[in-house]
Amino acid sequence: MSDPPILLSAPDVGELEQEYVMRALRSGWIAPAGPDLSAFEVEVAERVGTSYAVALSSGTAALHLALVSWGVGPGDVVPVPTFTFAATVNAIRYVGAEPHFVDCDPLTGNMNPRLLIEAVADLRRRGRSIPAIISVDMLGKCVDYDAIEKIAQECGTRLLCDAAESFGATSRGRPAGSFGGASVLSFNGNKIMTTSGGGMLLTQDAALAEHARKLSSQAREPVAHYEHAEVGYNYRLSNLLAALGRAQLTRLEEMLKVRRIWRERYRALFADQPGVRILGGEDDADDNCWLTAIVVDPGTSEWSTDQLSAAATEARIETRPVWKPMHLQPVFAGLGGTLDGSSDGLFRDGLTLPSGSGMSEAAFSRIEAVVRGVVTRS
Repeated sequence: MSDPPILLSAPDVGELEQEYVMRALRSGWIAPAGPDLSAFEVEVAERVGTSYAVALSSGTAALHLALVSWGVGPGDVVPVPTFTFAATVNAIRYVGAEPHFVDCDPLTGNMNPRLLIEAVADLRRRGRSIPAIISVDMLGKCVDYDAIEKIAQECGTRLLCDAAESFGATSRGRPAGSFGGASVLSFNGNKIMTTSGGGMLLTQDAALAEHARKLSSQAREPVAHYEHAEVGYNYRLSNLLAALGRAQLTRLEEMLKVRRIWRERYRALFADQPGVRILGGEDDADDNCWLTAIVVDPGTSEWSTDQLSAAATEARIETRPVWKPMHLQPVFAGLGGTLDGSSDGLFRDGLTLPSGSGMSEAAFSRIEAVVRGVVTRS
C-alpha cells in the first residue's frame, strides 16, 4: 500500500468545526445572512483591530469591491506586485483599470519600495491617474508597511493591502489586515484558516464597509420591493461557512504555532546546504509561516529545485514553484512594469514545500527523507 499524499497546505478541520457547522445548520440559518455571519465579522475585526469587516465569498471579491467602491476604473493605473497570485491583478482588470507591475525584494518576495517610488514617479510624468496602490504580503510575511504607506500618502493614493496570505502575521506590532485604506483576507481551503471558500474586507472606513456590504448582496436598496440603483454582485459569505470560520478562529493560535514549528524544522534541515535559503529572510518572528519556500542558488548548490521537486513528486509529496510573475503570464502580456528581474529569479530558483498545520510528524519525516536523498545523491 502506497503512502498517502502530502499536500502543501490541506485544510485543518476536525470535530470542533463539525460542531459549529451542525449547530448553525440546526438553527435554520441556511441562507447567506445569519447570526454566525455577523459574529464572524465582529470576531475577526476585533482580532485585527479594525472597526469594520465584511465577510465575502473570496478574497478576490473583497479586492474587487474595494476598487469598485473607490471608483477605480478605465483610464486608471494601479501599481501592483508582479510577484503574486493572479487574483490580485484580476481584480484590477475587473474594473477596467490597468495594472502596472512592480518587482520584488529578492530576500522577501515582497514589493520593493524603491521600485514602487520609481513606478509612481514614471507614471506621474506620463500624466497617468493612480487612484490606488495594491500591496501583497508574500507567503505570510508583511510588506514594509512603513515605506509603502508613506509612498501612498505622499502621492495622495489609497493603499489596498492584499493580506490574503498573512492573517495572523504582524508588522511592528500591528496585525496584518489593519493597514491601508482597506485590507483583504482569504479563507480559501489552503490558507492559515478556512471557511472552505471565503474572504473578508477589513477597514476603518464606515462608508466603504457599508457600500461593500450593499454591493455584495446585489446592491439592493433598503426598500420593501427589489430596487437597484447600481450594479451589484453575489459576493456574500454564507452563514454556514461563517460558522466554520468561527470554529477555525478559536484554533488560530495553535495552527500558527504548528506552522512556525515546521518553518524551524525546514531551517534546520537546510542549514548546512550551500546556496539554499528560506524565502522571507532569517527573521520569522512576525510571520504566520503560511507556506515555507526555499530558494536554491544554481551557481552554489550541488542540487536544484527541479531535482527536489521530481523526487518529492515520486514520493507523493506536493511541491510547487513560487508564483510565476504576472508580467510573464500570457493573459497580461504587453502591460507595463518597473522590473529588475528579482521575481524572475525567484520563480526560476524557488520551491514551495508542505507547511500545513494538520501535517503529521510522520509526514514531515517523509519529507526529510526525500530531501536527504536528493542532497546525498548530489
